[in-house]
Amino acid sequence: MSTPLSPTVDRTVHIGPKNAAEMLAFERELDAIRDDTRRTVGERDARYIRRIQRLVRVTETLGRALLLFGWFPPTWLLGAALLGLSKIIDNMELGHNVMHGQFNFMNDPQFHGDTFDWDNTCPKEEWRHSHNFVHHTYTNVIGKDRDFGYGLLRLSSDLRWSWLHPFQLLLTLLLASFFQWFVAIHDMQMDKVVIGRKKWSEVRPQWLLVRAKMWRIVKRDYIVWPLVGAVVAAPFGQSQDVALAVLAGNVVGNFIRNIWAWAIIFCGHFTEHIYTFSRASIEGESKGQWYLRQILGSSNISGGSVLHLMSGNLSHQVEHHLFPDIPGNRYVEMAPRVRAVCAKYNVPYNTGSFALQLWTVVKRIARYSLPGGGQKAVHIEVPSVLPEQV
Repeated sequence: MSTPLSPTVDRTVHIGPKNAAEMLAFERELDAIRDDTRRTVGERDARYIRRIQRLVRVTETLGRALLLFGWFPPTWLLGAALLGLSKIIDNMELGHNVMHGQFNFMNDPQFHGDTFDWDNTCPKEEWRHSHNFVHHTYTNVIGKDRDFGYGLLRLSSDLRWSWLHPFQLLLTLLLASFFQWFVAIHDMQMDKVVIGRKKWSEVRPQWLLVRAKMWRIVKRDYIVWPLVGAVVAAPFGQSQDVALAVLAGNVVGNFIRNIWAWAIIFCGHFTEHIYTFSRASIEGESKGQWYLRQILGSSNISGGSVLHLMSGNLSHQVEHHLFPDIPGNRYVEMAPRVRAVCAKYNVPYNTGSFALQLWTVVKRIARYSLPGGGQKAVHIEVPSVLPEQV
């Protein structure tokens, strides 16, 4: 398990706006991008998210129906693939974005961040706390953002090296394969329970919530649907074969979703050129400095409309971290303006192809599996914005 070192600032660097006046201008230009987009959010976005919901339902229905044909290769392979596709879109473009409150303006419980639930073992309540609040507030702040390494991986030299870390490429494979299960228990902070920093009694209420959601998913995917397959195939004497085919199809569908979600999330946060931050660096942080930290702690993935859809528009991770409550389908329109602001104020805008970003993630995991590693948390040296300048 990875634990932070002393919160003392390791090094100070100057990136971006040169003084308080520039920082304020930087903040206001990004505010303007947000406000201009928000004024146009409406029926077009509502139609979009309804189409996404229909796409999830249609692909799930087709996938599950095809799996009922049993092991016949074309139908089984297509069924498992469609089910995996449905789960990806449900988690990435539908669930993640809706649970951020991006579509609360619709006043529809189906698309409200507080009431929507997704096809994932992680309860919506746990996700909203660990992701929407903790991660988006303390992005890449060592010792505050628990998404940085997920309490399992060492991805910066600010984290103590331990006997576990030489194996973290294998641990990463485990994390990716069972990603939804690790995400489900993430907010329980089980790493702290293991080392005695938290008592089981403190996390038991969370566990009961997580256990109930896990059981719902297990019951549906691994019990009910295989039984449906057995019943459908009973007249043909193929109950056992079809039940096993449906069970295997659900396993593969969940595996496809887990691997893809892991890859997109890691490419958005743990590429070679992202920055980490010390806890001291966010003391008295202005909104402009928060914007700057979000940009420096995020990575985009270049690509076309299919990639944007399949990633839940987290291919625009920079824009998402700047404007998490703006509908994700708008990020592609906002990105050129954000990039122009970054260029104007000399702020690095990290983007690259999916293959390139994923390769740098693997290199980062390998580099910090050994003692040292090179990169430590930084303090972004920006003069505070004076009250009279606000």
